[in-house]
Parts: sequence; C-alpha cells; structure tokens
Amino acid sequence: TGTSSRNSEVVHAGIYYTQPTSHKAVFCVEGKRLLYEYCEERGVPFMNCGKLVVATTAEQLRADLPRIVASAAKNGVDDLRILTPEDVARIEPDVACHGAIWSPSTGIVDSHTFMVHLLGDAEDAGACLALQSAVDAVDVAADGRVSLSAGGTHLVCDEVVNCGGLHAGHIAEMMLASRDARRGTRAPRAPLQYYAKGNYYKLEGQRSPFACLVYPVPVVGGLGVHATIDLAGATKFGPDVEWVPADATDPDAIDLTPCPRRADAFYDEVRRYWPGLRDGCLAPDYAGVRPKLTHPSVHGAGPAADFRIETESEHGVAGFVNLLGIESPGLTSSLAIAQHVQRALCAA
Repeated sequence: TGTSSRNSEVVHAGIYYTQPTSHKAVFCVEGKRLLYEYCEERGVPFMNCGKLVVATTAEQLRADLPRIVASAAKNGVDDLRILTPEDVARIEPDVACHGAIWSPSTGIVDSHTFMVHLLGDAEDAGACLALQSAVDAVDVAADGRVSLSAGGTHLVCDEVVNCGGLHAGHIAEMMLASRDARRGTRAPRAPLQYYAKGNYYKLEGQRSPFACLVYPVPVVGGLGVHATIDLAGATKFGPDVEWVPADATDPDAIDLTPCPRRADAFYDEVRRYWPGLRDGCLAPDYAGVRPKLTHPSVHGAGPAADFRIETESEHGVAGFVNLLGIESPGLTSSLAIAQHVQRALCAA
C-alpha cells in the first residue's frame, strides 16, 4: 500500500523542476542515469520509450512548452525538442495537440522487480528485512544514540535512516518529540507530511493507440492525468490529485479504492489530448498516496515542495537521517538519494 507499490513506474527525465540545485532536479537527473545502468546490469525489465508533453491550447504552446524546455536545460536535460502537430502525428497519430515536447530519455520500469533486486543487494550486504514491524517508539538517549521499538523488538542504533514513506513524518515526529523532551523543550509543530491520493483508470474495451508516454502540461499538485503504458502494453491514465484533509494523521486509514465519481473528470482530461477515447472504456484500476510537505488548505496553491532530507545539522540528532516528502520523482531518484544519504552518514 506504500508509494513504492502504487505509482506510475515512470523513469522521469528531470524536466519540470525549476530550481536546478534542488534535490528533485539533481537526484532525478542523476538517478535516471543510475537506474538505467542498474536495470541493464541486473536484468530488471524497463523500456526507454520516450514521452510527449502535449500543449492542448495555443497559449500552452506559446508560453508553457518553451518555459519547460528552458527549465529542463538548466537541470542538465538538454535532449528535449519542441514538435509541431505534424511531428507528433508521426510518433502518436491519435494524439491531438497544438505541439509537444519530446523527451527521449523518459521511460518505464518494473518497479517490483527493481525492489526485489535491491532487497537482494541489501541482504547480500548483511541486512535483514523485518516486515509487519511498525516503529512504535523512538527515543533519543542522553549519549545521543537512538533507540527504536518496532514489532516488539528494541533496537539501539548508531545510525537510523527514516525512509518510512507515508509514515516517515510520524517517525520523524517521534524522534523530534524525544529530542525535545531530553532538552526540556516542547515547541508545537505543524504536521511534517500531508497526503494526496491519486486515482488511476485503465483502458478497457478499446485498443491502446500509444507507443510512448503522453503527458499534459503539469497542474498544481501533480503532472496531470497522463497516459502511461506498461511493459505488457496496457495503458492506464492518472494519477489525478485528490487531497486528503490536512488533519489526517494515519495514511493507513486512507481508502485506496479508486474513486468512481472521478471518472467523468478523467474522460474530460484525457480527451483533451486523445479525443478518440470512447465512452465506457475507462475502468477504475488502483490508487496511490503521495506524501506531501505542503497542503493547499494550509499553505495555499503553489509549486510542489522539494524533497526534505534532514541530517544532524538540521535536527541535532547524530546518525539520524529523515527523508520526508519523497513523492515523484522518488522512484527515479532512489539510487541517487541512497548515495547522498551514504555520503552524509560517512561524513558525520
């Protein structure tokens, strides 16, 4: 039910991030390279199929596509091209648009096989995966070492990497509460993570026309309802953005059933770039949840926040690394994030 299991399985190019020194920009571009290399070396199924970012209005063609290309170039992604409708028709004949960006380095990956290989690497290095072992308590001792209680087991740790996904905010809050209690300070804190549900619909009863990924121009909170093919050739659309109330504290309580009431909106969004979609050919598929660092009801509308990677210099606890808000492009960035965390721990 976590973010690793319920996502689009897209290898992102590093296009959208407007701050070239941000974690998302740096780790996505480097992570893409590392991920493709890893898949080649380990035999993890993937396909470098490319992606179209389509302008469905003249204004998007005039303003948004050049802005996206310029932003991507600052991130080191210099292989994008703006295409005419005629160019697009040669790649995807059924796509309707005023023009598009072609991203040749975008792809898809079998995320579950990728995770199985990562688990094998970890176990070969001496790690042990303990499932059904939720962290119940975090204690920062006077000597600075961190104790964890998880699944009835008490662990005293020299180093802790909190990569708990949807639960990472709760684990970080327990650590901060213990730190503050040890210091004799208790400052009120806003939630460290919020949640946004994303629904996916699959194409049924109609042949998929797509050979690559097709994305609209991004929207606030996500990348829009895009068309994604998988390695078996099936097509799904999504995710949309369905904000979970800002006061929600338990991600396990979020209903992961795709919302059937959102089907009409999916048809409207998809038909902006694929008008040939027939009625009755979208079926609810699955839903996932993104960990977010901001919420529109609290912070107003705005661009997505950067990944938050906190070490001792931010929170004052030696050997503890928090990974918060690891949403898209987290899958693409994963190996680059791992290298960053390793360097941070070795430098401590």
